[in-house]
Amino acid sequence: MTAAHATYLRFENVGLVYPDGTAALSEVTFDVPGGQFCVVLGPSGSGKSTLLRTVNGLSAPTDGRVTIGGTPVDRASVRRLRPAIGMIHQHFGLVARASVAHNVIAGAVATLPFWRALMGVYPRALTDKACRLLAAVGLQPEHLVRRVGALSGGQQQRVGIARALMQDPTLILADEPAASLDPGVARDILRLIRREAATRGVTVLCTLHQVELAREFADRIVALQLGRVAFDGPPARFDRAAVERIYGSGATAASDLEPAYPALRMSGS
Repeated sequence: MTAAHATYLRFENVGLVYPDGTAALSEVTFDVPGGQFCVVLGPSGSGKSTLLRTVNGLSAPTDGRVTIGGTPVDRASVRRLRPAIGMIHQHFGLVARASVAHNVIAGAVATLPFWRALMGVYPRALTDKACRLLAAVGLQPEHLVRRVGALSGGQQQRVGIARALMQDPTLILADEPAASLDPGVARDILRLIRREAATRGVTVLCTLHQVELAREFADRIVALQLGRVAFDGPPARFDRAAVERIYGSGATAASDLEPAYPALRMSGS
């Protein structure tokens, strides 16, 4: 577990410029304390997903550095760090034709001998753990043998959460985990992620595009605009002025902002 309130995840002057010259991130600096539920907001193209990719080593910064528990994320360390990072994806990231059990236990595949992972032969301890995690996320043991593709979107995301927890991570990266879900289900999923992370002392970095959900579930909001940090503070401070500063008063998406800020509805939107 991470030490409460101590810095666990750190972005130090992080910049990322693509080969074509596009700056995806620029001078991003902020710390995430252990156990915090930190939501990253911003319009499409603001750099939210790219920021998450610098944490799990899928994108390397061209400037600055990212550290996890004091260890810089780089080519030499990323293989060692990844088992501590759980991933929850927007489109679930599951194998639709495989069983729930196979998908959940895949979260611990890095800890298994190669032959077991290849043949799908799992120790009893892992299947027992998978059952406990499925119960924790609100699914029943009989779901273990069901094909993931036969589940609803909300059930699939619950499987994704169980899979992320399977490796006992100290950090969860959740990339738009509610974007593919109906509003009511989206709230259930974010409530579940927050609860399970708090129970286990896990740090969460979660990207969202729904302002009202960020204000409801985040301990802290970091908003990006054109790859730069444009807001960093508690949800209560992310008021109408902050929303308009990030999204623009004439270009806000009513579907994203209307529930929290009805006055922002634009004519013709």
